[in-house]
Amino acid sequence: MKTFPMFLTMTGRRVVILGGGEQATQKCRLMLKTEAAIEVFAPALDVELQALADQGQITRRTGPITAEALRGAPLVFVGTGCPGTDAALHSIATDAGALVNVVDQPDLCDAITPAIVDRDPVVVAIGTEGTAPVLARQIKTALERMLDPRLGDLAALAGRLRDFAAARLGPRQRRDLWRWVFAGPLRAQHARNGDAPVARAIKDVIRTGDVPAAAPAPVALVGAGPGSSDLITLRGVQRLQEADIIFYDKLVDTRVLELARRDAERVYVGKAPGCHSWPQDKINDVLVSAAKQGQRVVRLKCGDPGVFARGAEEAEALRDAGIEYEIVPGVTAASGAAAAVGGFLTERGKSDTLVLTTGRCADSNGVPDWVTHLTHRSHVAVYMGVAAAPQIAGCLARAGLLDRVELTAVSNAQRVDQKVLRCDARDMVAELAQAGIESPAILFLSHKHVVEAPAALAPPKLVALTA
Repeated sequence: MKTFPMFLTMTGRRVVILGGGEQATQKCRLMLKTEAAIEVFAPALDVELQALADQGQITRRTGPITAEALRGAPLVFVGTGCPGTDAALHSIATDAGALVNVVDQPDLCDAITPAIVDRDPVVVAIGTEGTAPVLARQIKTALERMLDPRLGDLAALAGRLRDFAAARLGPRQRRDLWRWVFAGPLRAQHARNGDAPVARAIKDVIRTGDVPAAAPAPVALVGAGPGSSDLITLRGVQRLQEADIIFYDKLVDTRVLELARRDAERVYVGKAPGCHSWPQDKINDVLVSAAKQGQRVVRLKCGDPGVFARGAEEAEALRDAGIEYEIVPGVTAASGAAAAVGGFLTERGKSDTLVLTTGRCADSNGVPDWVTHLTHRSHVAVYMGVAAAPQIAGCLARAGLLDRVELTAVSNAQRVDQKVLRCDARDMVAELAQAGIESPAILFLSHKHVVEAPAALAPPKLVALTA
């Protein structure tokens, strides 16, 4: 970001506008939404500014504009209508130590005024760093339609009741309370009926401590998706924003964590192939311990928590401890990798069987179960298969398939550093090394020549094989 968004406290603070025409009037309208003390320096005012001065809403200054006259004003708007004059006034205001906004001259702006959606005290500011004001207005229009006109009144009501709630409820109860207020039927009731009935309902809940709406389970096993941060589900983002503590793996894209509450604790419990710095039992223990301490917990996993992610072991530990949990599915790595190369896991007339397996099952001299499913009508997706490539090739050789199968390998799927390799299975070990394919990666195995199926097909079936 070239500019940093921040809300400034304006109550009683001096804001100066230099200019008396339409540009100055536009800035004045904006600042009148705040509680700032507005001063306008101009030899003459247009009719709207003059009316505001006559009503005492702004103060008109007619003296010379000097750095001393502007000193102490944290914010100065410059809009005389003359670019040369504006540039000179920018220099004076800067010397006075103010943040300066010069109309239509972004290179002279220390502060840029955003497009604003005003539901006071709820305020949404939209900025494009001066590059696309039309886009900012389009976003503003969409948000104006989305946010109820009375939303600010509901937020103000919650503000008035915060101290009452803090005195009677614990931290997690308070979060559940406000989640019920803003995400449940009470918000719709307020939009229809206003403050009075909603205020009574909130006060009753605070007194009893019994939030009527079902809160989410204290622990959520959340799939982060295979790569890009925008592949996490909306529910996954919501759980991150509700979490007190997040236990996360070696994520494909750590920007996923930026979607969480800023004050949520983040604990790395990463596991990389061959490097288990956090034993599974220890991870199970910290999940249980955090939940018993009353914290809302997210266990954030790459891909989907139910596909080769050991989510079942963590769920069992939580069940044994009497702790409720929720599974939030994610885009599994096989889906992400297939999409990244423009492919499909099943195709009508070509492939009606998908096998999800792991390279770790190919460590014996026998033939693993997935080999029996590798037919002309199937795809096999091997998780954690790069290190096991020699064993996989050996399995194919013992099954007589080594010369009939092709490999597509995708590493770091859905990331900017994604790599893709296509080769014959016979050459997979050398080709993987030469192409620099490393974990995390998915290996897709399929027959080289797919036999066309008849028009009428049975529904696709999914076979998942565990290690």
